[in-house]
Amino acid sequence: MKKLFALLLILVMIIGMTAGCSSPEPAPTTETPAETPTETPAEKVVIKVAHIVSEETATHRAAVAFKDYVEKESAGSMEVQLFPNGQLGGDLQITEAVALNTVQIAIPSTAVLTAYDPIFGLLDLPFIFKDVRAGFAALDGDLGKKLDEKLAPVGLMNLGYSYNGARSMSNNVRPINEPKDLEGIKMRVMESPVFIDMFKFLGANPTPMSFGEVFTGLQQGTVDGQENAPALVYASKFYEVQEFYSLTSHVQSYLVNIINADFFNDLSEEQQKIVKDGARKFLVEAEREDEINDNIATVDKLIEAGMKVNEISAENIQKFMDALVPMHEQYKEEFGQEWFDLIEQYNK
Repeated sequence: MKKLFALLLILVMIIGMTAGCSSPEPAPTTETPAETPTETPAEKVVIKVAHIVSEETATHRAAVAFKDYVEKESAGSMEVQLFPNGQLGGDLQITEAVALNTVQIAIPSTAVLTAYDPIFGLLDLPFIFKDVRAGFAALDGDLGKKLDEKLAPVGLMNLGYSYNGARSMSNNVRPINEPKDLEGIKMRVMESPVFIDMFKFLGANPTPMSFGEVFTGLQQGTVDGQENAPALVYASKFYEVQEFYSLTSHVQSYLVNIINADFFNDLSEEQQKIVKDGARKFLVEAEREDEINDNIATVDKLIEAGMKVNEISAENIQKFMDALVPMHEQYKEEFGQEWFDLIEQYNK
């Protein structure tokens, strides 16, 4: 009996010890651990800027300054990517790219805008402005405002007009001193009706050609000559394939800084101000002065590079102007006398 009682006591102790060693499972909970909130960074705005000229030009230097300004003032919220040297196509192609918003800003010649409205050909009429400063005043004033209105229907905005120098003529046939010297010369011109008409009136054979093809065209003799400002002739190394350069200064050539309108309108007010202020300060005002100085300096460089450069007398300039009077009359009928009256206000 004592043995049986002892066995029962041991069994009770073992059961008690086992129960004491077991840990109760925690009750299930429906609470989820608190998450640390994270801020999603704002997406960086990318602005692609395209032009057709080399990195040695005032245009590209202005674009670099614009890039630096926008990125700094926006504290990195905007990134500007530059595409010089026609990397994204000629003037027509980059203008179309801006209209499609695959490129946000382009800096083409104003001549390319004739594809959207012929009135832009007004700016390329020979001797239309008495000098470059008159052109700046007109484009910063009422003339520029009226022209800018023509861009809205195609989804473009203008950030301002910059300068491309006074266009003069180079060729491999003879020096050009007066209109008769152009007879029979195949002259590359921009793909613009105004330039084609101009050289027809002057007696040359105008050949429309994209700028990116000009060097090869001159080298291979597809064309005899071309017409551009001294700085662009030098930067493009046309002195390697051209013998004569005649300082006709027949057109004060301007560039237009166009931006896709929808892209611009989607920017914040602060970003819009940064883009507009940067464009005005660098792409327009600084570029103009740089281009003027660049063209003065590069005439000597072209001579040093081996080109035969000749100036045109006032008497012979008048011969060019007289030969082009019928052209001006033709375009007065096409564009309307009021446009010419507006320009004349700035030539006084």
